[in-house]
Amino acid sequence: MSSPSSPQSALDAEAVKAAYRRWARVYDTVFGRVSGMGRKRAVAEVNALPGERVLEVGVGTGLALPFYNQNKRITGIDLSEDMLERARMRVLQKGLTNIDDLVEMDAEATRFEDNSFDIAVAMFVASVVPHPDRLLAELKRIVRPGGHILFVNHFLAQGGLRLAIERGTARASRSLGWNTDFAIETLLPPEDLARASIRPVPPMGFFTLVTLPHEGSK
Repeated sequence: MSSPSSPQSALDAEAVKAAYRRWARVYDTVFGRVSGMGRKRAVAEVNALPGERVLEVGVGTGLALPFYNQNKRITGIDLSEDMLERARMRVLQKGLTNIDDLVEMDAEATRFEDNSFDIAVAMFVASVVPHPDRLLAELKRIVRPGGHILFVNHFLAQGGLRLAIERGTARASRSLGWNTDFAIETLLPPEDLARASIRPVPPMGFFTLVTLPHEGSK
């Protein structure tokens, strides 16, 4: 039996696409309220950081887009074209003028040049991508030294009843489109864990906001 903090594998890309194709039409209703506080906290953190070039990884249906300050220029990527179509509709309906692009792209292997962004924020993505270490490496490549990388995600509890529940529901991951037993150590190596700001998101602390200053290549 694995320990509470042992890494768990994430989902493969085709499973993610299939899950979000099923959920696209009802995503806002089903998950919007559950994830709303996490999104708002992440965007508030982005708004408070220096720099204007922002990449939102896992932009989905664009639920977070209206909350960015006007001085932030947002590029959003997602693996699901079904989700992106709804995000583009939201941009038009809300009259958002600071959204530069919304494009289907693999977060583990983007087409952006090195140092393209001041900030990258990945919302509810880390436990979905097949290789979280590749996701982190890619964000480090495309965020300039001195910038910031943010994650808001659910991470596996360290013990207690919540840990038991999360282990018990892990087998439903493919239909949910995310992993309930995803450990933070799967995403961040010890040196990054030591530097990161890690804060639970109210009211229940089910989600966690991670802010990692990007120091660039050593």
